[in-house]
Amino acid sequence: MAKLWITDHRDETTIDVWVVPGAARTEVVGAYDGALKIRIAAPPDGGNANKALRKILIQFFACDDATLIRGATSRRKQWLLTGIDRPAAAAILGPDKLRN
Repeated sequence: MAKLWITDHRDETTIDVWVVPGAARTEVVGAYDGALKIRIAAPPDGGNANKALRKILIQFFACDDATLIRGATSRRKQWLLTGIDRPAAAAILGPDKLRN
């Protein structure tokens, strides 16, 4: 599996996400083309998928907040996570998947 898509910047972390909106169920799939692939049950219209994705990222990474940096209308997005729990993320993803 490729290195993951996480880069630390002091108290913030940037992550690339590949999102599949309108999926049968919401789930974190794994690595895809250098990004974290997440299927979202919410439809893309009205920003609903982005809102649902934000909640998933906050929950999955046990972080304080997630802000969309780029890709609001694209499947490939970049998010800024603040207050990420790196030990929890490493336990979920595996320490070899994280990069600084």
